[in-house]
Amino acid sequence: MDVILLQDVEKLGDKGVVVSVSDGYARNFLLPRKLAEQSSAGRIAEIRRRQEEEEHKKVRDAERADDVADLLGKTVITVTAQAGEDGKLFGSVTSADISKEILRARNVKIDKKKISLEEPIKETGDYMVEIEVHTGVKANTKVIVAPAGKE
Repeated sequence: MDVILLQDVEKLGDKGVVVSVSDGYARNFLLPRKLAEQSSAGRIAEIRRRQEEEEHKKVRDAERADDVADLLGKTVITVTAQAGEDGKLFGSVTSADISKEILRARNVKIDKKKISLEEPIKETGDYMVEIEVHTGVKANTKVIVAPAGKE
């Protein structure tokens, strides 16, 4: 019996692959656990179409990543925070704060997990922050942490 895998199955195949298995294995294990569905010509064509769309989306995302990396490389973000006289912050500036500021300034949504901060910023000053825009595409953005209320 030919089935289409709905999830990755160890020692059988990856999601979306058409495999031949015994009737009993399909009826008693794969189908009841929703790991696979019985194949048909229409369903196979639909899965191939989806896979092609995903590939096109990956290519488009990779192309856009270069543009976003260029934009972020030219971006200077200013984050204001409450600070004492010595420049120490009351709290810290985290990758989430930087992500919000990039969204506000450039209308580019960056996941906070993609912003490389070894530890939160706890003092005013200028910092270079590395951002992973896409797999293998990184950008360095300058972040200025300024005390709130002072210009």
